[in-house]
Amino acid sequence: MALTLRKRLAMAVGAATLLATGVAPAVAQPADPSHMEQLRRDTAAIQALGISGVQARAIGPDGRQSVATSGTADPNTDHPVSADGYFRMASTSKTLVATVVLQLEAEGRLSLNDTVDQWLPGVVRGNGNDGSKISIRQLLQHTSGIRDDLPGYTTPNEYYRQRHNVYEPEQLVDLAMAHEPEDFPPGEDWAYSNTGYVLLAMIIQKVTGHPAHQEIGNRVLRPLGLDQTWWMGIAPTLPRPHAQAYQFFGPGSRVDVTDQIPVDYENLSWVTTTRDENRFLRALLDGRLLPAQQLAKMKQTVPVSAEVQQLWPGGRYGLGLVERPLGCGGTYWSHEGGDGGYITLNGVTDDGRRSAVVSMSEARGDTLEHILDQENAASALIDHALCDGDSSTP
Repeated sequence: MALTLRKRLAMAVGAATLLATGVAPAVAQPADPSHMEQLRRDTAAIQALGISGVQARAIGPDGRQSVATSGTADPNTDHPVSADGYFRMASTSKTLVATVVLQLEAEGRLSLNDTVDQWLPGVVRGNGNDGSKISIRQLLQHTSGIRDDLPGYTTPNEYYRQRHNVYEPEQLVDLAMAHEPEDFPPGEDWAYSNTGYVLLAMIIQKVTGHPAHQEIGNRVLRPLGLDQTWWMGIAPTLPRPHAQAYQFFGPGSRVDVTDQIPVDYENLSWVTTTRDENRFLRALLDGRLLPAQQLAKMKQTVPVSAEVQQLWPGGRYGLGLVERPLGCGGTYWSHEGGDGGYITLNGVTDDGRRSAVVSMSEARGDTLEHILDQENAASALIDHALCDGDSSTP
């Protein structure tokens, strides 16, 4: 994982995928020409920032899809970006993890008020960390106060040295336990914690007897027919087609970082497509994945930190789901993913009828200005797609 300014700013913001049992896959229909043109302009605007490749897909209430690409899948060959290309979901997978946890709650197999110690006794200990005072809800919402200390790279040399290192979940938790918690009691403030989701995956395994990725496959992907979403484990590659992933470390230093093992391989080794990510978000928000009570809990939000407000102005965090304001009024739901050169933003309206995903195959993380330029251009694409130029957006 690249410890770029993006990660230091947002602490690795970002994962998701799904559809529904008995529901036929959406058939791509021709989109309104004006919507297509807007999506093309927005992908071109992102690529013009210096991003090597961009692909985007927006789906309207009638199922019509707008698809646009810009740039190249590999700057060395000028091969075009595939509209069906795979990319790493990165932290969008947190929404997958949260969905499974809430399904388990609906089944009465755990409670969001359960403490970490009830399921993982003695795991969260040391330097002021106390698993008896942290609830599953707080892990889901990033209000636990657990700090991150994930291994990663900030230079090309570090990338080449570390890209194939494998870390078990227990090792990542132990690294975090070497640090004091954030300067607030659990539940009293917000600070993004990847380690919290490492612990959630461990809890899923303790409750079910199966690894979290297996439960996600059985409970979400397979029933919904998401055949373009895969857990890659410790494989450092992606299925084809895919764009090469680049990390921009600064002038004269653009590195192909496609070949790497995600540091939290249990949670972050998912790959997907814009088709599947759209379908997941729509299924989640239109109520096909969770009972109404659990979906309502997922949408109970708190403000994100001032730091992360720079990436998500007006953003609020629920349980593995982010609420952001729409330019045309109202809000939408999302969870971006950013890791190893792939940066993906997404969004779905509250009723699940409009959705959009944009995946970029280069992370310009060398300066705060570049991070925000990339983030703002991608956020504008999502906003335009969900507002869609009319008054029907919720």
